[in-house]
This record gives sequence, structure tokens and C-alpha cells, in this order.
Amino acid sequence: MDKTLVIGANGQIGKLLIQMMTEQKLPVKAMLRKAEQAAEFEKMGAEVVIADLEADLPDAAFADCDKVVFTAGSGGKTGADKTILVDLWGACKVIDKAKRHNIMQFVMVSSRDAGDPEHGTPAIKHYNICKHFADKHLIESHLPYTILRPGKLTDGPLTGTITTTRPTDQEQQFISRADVAACILQCLDHSETVNQIEELYQGDMPIQQAFIKSVKGRLG
Repeated sequence: MDKTLVIGANGQIGKLLIQMMTEQKLPVKAMLRKAEQAAEFEKMGAEVVIADLEADLPDAAFADCDKVVFTAGSGGKTGADKTILVDLWGACKVIDKAKRHNIMQFVMVSSRDAGDPEHGTPAIKHYNICKHFADKHLIESHLPYTILRPGKLTDGPLTGTITTTRPTDQEQQFISRADVAACILQCLDHSETVNQIEELYQGDMPIQQAFIKSVKGRLG
């Protein structure tokens, strides 16, 4: 059975994803930076590996995994230096390791303006630039990828319904972290999302249908 390595497991989206996966008895390995975080994830039923994105990544983290989810982030309270080290350089290191270990799918949690940082939110332009080049590195790696670009993240409930079309009203360009986690889980189990880039927002279409509609729309 496929095992998924979740990078950034102790983040809000990562933890929600681990919960969903363990509840469904799906094999998952949580990559954590601090050993004292391990007990919570082991109690959920996840395997744990201790590693730091800012240091050398152990091959053992990837060795028995078929899929990787990258949902790590430097956080909004850190400076641009941490954003570069985690969201860009850390992501690139994970991508390179994943390629060496022949990972079958890499799901990247990016940002809605990673495709066009020049016209994104000025205050987080550096963040969007880092996400842009991390996404580019993933695409050019030729790993089977899924890049998810969620809107503004909220702590709202899991609705199970989204849209992949950006709302014209900026006030509607948001999505709950729980729905993002559910979207990641959907991508890990459905091949139609491979080699696709999808924006994610609150919406009224069930997640699987929204992804299928988006892919069919691009195929004409």
C-alpha cells in the first residue's frame, strides 16, 4: 500500500491531513522538526521521522514512501530570510530527494499568486516569488506533480465543496485549511490531478467533481 511522506506535518494543514489519513487507515509518515512533537502524531497512528528542512534531509525519510506532500511554510511572523530557506530552498531540496527516490507523486501546497507574483499581494511578494520558483523547480524535475494554489486560508470548517475558478470578488478568494487538507487527500487518490496546477477557493461543487471539471475544461 502507498505510503505518503508529509513535509510540514506539524503545520495546521499538515496536521489536518495526517488526521484525515490516519482516520482512513492510510499509511502516512509525518516529518517533524522536533522530537517532542512525535507523541501526538504517533497517537494518531502516523509514523514519524525527525528532520529539519534547513539541514540535511535523511534518505530514510523517503526510502519507503511512494508519495510526498509539501505543506511546510516559514510562517507569517518570520522574515524573508526564513521564507527563502524553507519555502524555496527547503522545497527544492525535498524535490531533489524525491526525484532520487523515484517518488510517484509530489503534491505541492503553493499560493494563489505563485503563478504571477508581480501582480499579487505586495506585502507578501517575496513569499509568492519563493513559491513561484519552488513550483517551477518541481515542474522541471519531471516528477509527477500536483500543485495546489489555495486562496486566503481560514480556520473555517470542512465543507467538502470548492471551486478551482478564482472568484472575481477578492473578498471571496478564501478557503478553509480543512478543505485544503481534503483537496490534498483527493489528489493523492486520483490520477486525474497528476501534472495539474489548481487554484482552490470556497465553492459549491464537491471536491472530486471540481477537479474533474477543471481537467476536462483544459482538455476542451
